Amino acid sequence: MSTLGERLARRQHETGREAGTDLVPSAHRRSTRPRDPFAALKRRVHQSLIDTLGPGLYEADLGAVELEQKVRATLQVVLEQDDTPMTVADRTRVAQEVADEILGLGPLEPYMNDPEVSEIMVNGPGQIYVERGGRLSLAGAAFAGEGSLRRTIEKIVARVGRRIDESSPMVDARLPDGSRINAVVPPVALDGSLLTIRKFAAEPLTVHDLVAYGTLTPHVAELIAACVRGRLNILITGGTGSGKTTTLNVLSSFIPPDERIVTIEDSAELQLRQEHVLRMETRPPNIEDRGEVTIRDLVRNSLRMRPDRIIVGEVRDGAALDMLQAMNTGHDGSLTTLHANAPREAMARLETMVLMSGMDLPVRAVREQVAAGIDLVVHQARLRDGSRRVTHVTEVSGMEGDVITLQDLFTFDMRAGTDASGRVGLLRPTGLRPRFLDRLLDLGIVVSPEVFGHGRAGW
Repeated sequence: MSTLGERLARRQHETGREAGTDLVPSAHRRSTRPRDPFAALKRRVHQSLIDTLGPGLYEADLGAVELEQKVRATLQVVLEQDDTPMTVADRTRVAQEVADEILGLGPLEPYMNDPEVSEIMVNGPGQIYVERGGRLSLAGAAFAGEGSLRRTIEKIVARVGRRIDESSPMVDARLPDGSRINAVVPPVALDGSLLTIRKFAAEPLTVHDLVAYGTLTPHVAELIAACVRGRLNILITGGTGSGKTTTLNVLSSFIPPDERIVTIEDSAELQLRQEHVLRMETRPPNIEDRGEVTIRDLVRNSLRMRPDRIIVGEVRDGAALDMLQAMNTGHDGSLTTLHANAPREAMARLETMVLMSGMDLPVRAVREQVAAGIDLVVHQARLRDGSRRVTHVTEVSGMEGDVITLQDLFTFDMRAGTDASGRVGLLRPTGLRPRFLDRLLDLGIVVSPEVFGHGRAGW
C-alpha cells in the first residue's frame, strides 16, 4: 500500500505539476497581468537601440531634449528593420514603451505623469499598485522582467550619486522632481526588487487646499497660522503616509519672508516659497563606509548658521536632543515631524529618541526639555475612507510632577457622520483656552474666541 505522500506525489505528477508546487506561497506567483505578445520584440529593440547608440546615451553635454530626439529617431529605424507583423497602433505602443524605459521609468512613466496618482508601489516586476485618493488599486502595467526593473532602479539611484547592489541592498533617494523613492533588491527582497515612489506635487499645496480637502478646518488653520507667526515650536505627528510632510510644508508658508530659514531633511521634499532659505540634505556613507552626514550632524551645524527658524523634515534618533536644545536656546518657531499614533505617544517617542543620543540624562530632565521645547502638537491620521485628516491639535502646557501635561484644543469626532463629500468625522474644538494665547497677544497676534468655540468651558 502506498503512503499518503506517495499518492500525493503521483497525483501531482499526473497533472503535470512538480510535487510541492501547490504549497508555494502566492507571493511567488504574484504576476496577475496578461502575457505581453511583444515582450520579446521590446527586448530585441531595446538591446538594438543600446548597441546602435552606445556611449551616445551617456554624453555629458547632451541635453534632455536632444537625447529624446536621438533615441526616438534611432528607435524608428530599429523598428522598421524588424519584420515582426504589427499594426500601426502596436508599433506606436512598442516605440513609446521602449522610449519610456530608455528615457524614463518604463511602465511607471504614465503613472508618474498622472496627477491623481500619489504613490506607486512595485512589488516585483509583475505587480504594480498605485494610490489614488488614498485608496490602492492594481495597475494594468508591469515590467518585462527583473532585469528591466533593476535597470529602472539603478537609473534612479545613479542620478543622485547612490548605489544599490547585494552589499547595499536598500536605498532612499529622490527623483529630479523631488518625489521620494525607496528601493530594496535581492537578496533582501525575496520575490524580486521592490520600489516605492511617493510622488511630489508639481504645485505645493496651500492651506486653502488643505481646508478644501477637509484635512483641517478654517478655525484650525487660523490658529496654526497664528502659532507659526508667533514663533511657537510645533511638532507634527502621525503614521506613515498620513500627510505630515505636506502639512509641514503648508505650516512653513506662514513664516514671515524676512526670516532666515534652515531646512534639514533625509530627502529634500519641502517647497518653501520664501527667498531666504538654506536647504541641507543628509548623505549616506560611501562604498568605504565613510563620509556619512546625519540629521544630527546637520542640526548641530545649523546652529552655527545664524538661523531664525530650523525646520527638520523628521526626527527619528538622537537628533531629537539637538533639536530640543535648539528650541530651548533661542531658536523659537522651529518645526519638525515625528512618527507617532497620538500626541501622548509622541511625547514618549521623543523621550526615547533623546535617550538614544547616548547622553546619560535623568528621565525627568529629558521630560523637562520636551515640555519646555514643544508648544503645540498637530496630529494627523489617514482614515478608513482614504482621507488624511488632522485629528488632534494639542498644547504642551508644562509638567505636573514627572508627567508632561497635554491639553487638547481640537479633537476629531468619528461619530459626527459624513459631510457632503463623503468624508467621515469632524474636527471639533474642545472649548479650552490655550495658555500660549498670552504670548501671542504680547506679539500683537490676536486669535478670535470663535476659533475655540465661544461660550464653552474655559471662557
